[in-house]
Amino acid sequence: MKGMPEERAICLAEYMIENRATVRQTASKFGISKSTVHKDITSNLYRLNRSLYLQVREVMDINKKERHIRGGRATKEKYLRQKETVYHKI
Repeated sequence: MKGMPEERAICLAEYMIENRATVRQTASKFGISKSTVHKDITSNLYRLNRSLYLQVREVMDINKKERHIRGGRATKEKYLRQKETVYHKI
């Protein structure tokens, strides 16, 4: 989703709030970089719509607190997949 940064910032924020999405998930959904998502939310949205910014900031703060849990799960799944691959080769 290219285009006007102001419109994009609002659209990204609404998506993140509705889906409780992470910055990475939002970037993937809209086909833009996570840096762009973060910049649009923290800079552009803050200037445009403070109430929407505060709502999306809550989602981002929750995601930040939970990221170590998601990382641990991803690592666990990775090693379980590797273990399955080893057993299937035997």
